[in-house]
Amino acid sequence: MAFACSIPAVPTVQQDDETIRITRWDFEPGAVTGWHEHGWPYFVVMLIAGTLRIHNGNEVVDTPLAQGQAYMRPAGIRHDVMNGSDHPIAFVEIEVKQPSALKELALS
Repeated sequence: MAFACSIPAVPTVQQDDETIRITRWDFEPGAVTGWHEHGWPYFVVMLIAGTLRIHNGNEVVDTPLAQGQAYMRPAGIRHDVMNGSDHPIAFVEIEVKQPSALKELALS
């Protein structure tokens, strides 16, 4: 299931290697990511406060988030994300491809 919308969110990949992928997502009001599944655990950090409208295939949930607010989700999440705000929003998504490699970097 996906939102019926013709406005795509705009992803800008900032880093993509064997350990991590960092993507900035920019959304006009009503823009959507499209239905997708996350293959890795990921973090989201809001750059501009707003409401993420998340469709998980069964229900739609509005989640208001403040600028700078962050959250983490596990691998395997399937959803479509819409900007439920009346203004443009943006967030950075950090997908962790090899969590053990990040742990090694932190210890060095």
